[in-house]
Amino acid sequence: MAKKRSRKNKKKKRIRFHRSFFLPFLITLTAAVAAGVLALAAHQWIMEPVKTKKPDIVRPDQANSVQEADREAPEEEAAESVGDEPEKEQENVSRYQEVLDDPGYMEENGIYAREPAEPGQVTMTFAGDILFDTNYAIMGTVGLGGDISKGVAPEVIERMQAADIMMLNNEFAYSNRGAPLEEKQFTFRAKPETVSYLNDMGVDLVSLANNHAYDYGPEALTDTFDTLREAEIPYVGAGRNISEAARPVYYIVGDMKIAFVSATQIERLDTPDTKEATETSPGVFRCWNGAKFLEAVREAAENSDFVVAYVHWGTENQVELDWAQLKQAPELAAAGADLIIGDHPHCLQPIGVIQGVPVIYSLGNFWFNSKTLDTGMVEVVVDETGIVSYQFIPCLQSGCRTTLLQGTEKERVLSFMRSISEGVRIDEEGFVSW
Repeated sequence: MAKKRSRKNKKKKRIRFHRSFFLPFLITLTAAVAAGVLALAAHQWIMEPVKTKKPDIVRPDQANSVQEADREAPEEEAAESVGDEPEKEQENVSRYQEVLDDPGYMEENGIYAREPAEPGQVTMTFAGDILFDTNYAIMGTVGLGGDISKGVAPEVIERMQAADIMMLNNEFAYSNRGAPLEEKQFTFRAKPETVSYLNDMGVDLVSLANNHAYDYGPEALTDTFDTLREAEIPYVGAGRNISEAARPVYYIVGDMKIAFVSATQIERLDTPDTKEATETSPGVFRCWNGAKFLEAVREAAENSDFVVAYVHWGTENQVELDWAQLKQAPELAAAGADLIIGDHPHCLQPIGVIQGVPVIYSLGNFWFNSKTLDTGMVEVVVDETGIVSYQFIPCLQSGCRTTLLQGTEKERVLSFMRSISEGVRIDEEGFVSW
C-alpha cells in the first residue's frame, strides 16, 4: 500500500485539476481489489488441506482426539477390525503350506514334516555308526527285545530325543533273508524287530549309504527298506533303484526346508561287494566317482533352504584325513552343501571349515562294538540366516555301552579334537566357531 500511495502522490502533483474526480474512484478501486485478493487467499487456505491430506498420518495435536474416536467407533467398524484377524494368522503360515497340505506329493517326493521345538529354529543332531546284529557283542547288554537304554545311556538318549531331526548311520540290513556275501570278512544283519530301538532313541532319519547295508544281498536290502518304512523311519543313500538311492530326503520344520543327501565312497573299487543301485536293481548310492553325488547336492540346494551332506568315507582306524576326503569335501561345499557330516573310519576325525561350510570328517562309532573308543554327537541349530550354533558333544563307547562324558573326561576328548582340528575354535562346552 505504501508504494501505491507514493505513486498516487506523484500523480497528484502532475494532475491536480482532476483530484476531485479521481480520488474517490481510486479509493473504491483499491478496496475492491484488496477484497478480491483476500477472498481468493481465504478460499485457498480453506481448500488446500483437503487436497493434500494424507489419512494415514496423524499430527501430534490430533493424536488424543483420534484415539478417543477409535474408542467410540461404531460396531460395524469394530467388526471390520475383527475381520482383519485371519490376515494376521495368514502371515504365520509356512511358506511350504501348499506342500504340507498335499500328503500324496510329500510321499512321492520324500518330504516329511516336523514341528520345531523352538519357533524359527531347527535343531539337528548327528551320530555315527550303530549295529543291532545279535551275533556280535554289542547286543549283549540289550538282547533281542530288550531295553536300549542299557546300551545307550539315558542322558545320551535324552539329547537325541530333544532334536527336531536326529540322524545316524545304520550300518547293517534288517532281514531274516539272504546269504552273507562270499569272502567278505564282516557281514551284518539284524532282526527286523530291532528297528524299534531307533524309535526308542528318537532317531528320525538313517543313512544306508555304507559298505554293510548290502551284506546279505538285494533281498535283505529291500527288506530293510520295508522294515524302516513300517517303523516310519525315513532312509537316505540307498534305494530300489538309482533314482531312489540318489534322491534327497527333505524335512519341513516350521518355515524351513532341510535337505539330506547321503552317499558312500567305500568300497573304493570298480566292482565293489556293496553294489550300487541301478535303473533296475536295488543298492546304495556311491560317490567314489563323485559326479552323481554332487549333482544330487545341487538338486537339493535348489529345492531347500539348507543342505546336509552325510558321507561314508575315509580310512578305517586312521585319524588322519586321506586324499579322497580332502578332494571331495571342497566339491560338496561348492555344490551347495551347508553342512558335511562324515563317518566310516570307526574313530573321531577333525572338525574343519571349507568355504564357510563346517565339516566333521568322522563321528566314529556311536554304538557299534565292545571296544573302548571316544565318540560323540554333533548338534547344529539353524535358522533362516544359516547356522546359529554348532556343538560337539563328547561321548564314550566302552563295554558295549555309550555314555555322555563329563568333567575331566569330557575335557580330554575336547582337547583331542582341538589338537587335530585346524581353522576352528572349540570352547569348554564343545561349541565350535570359525
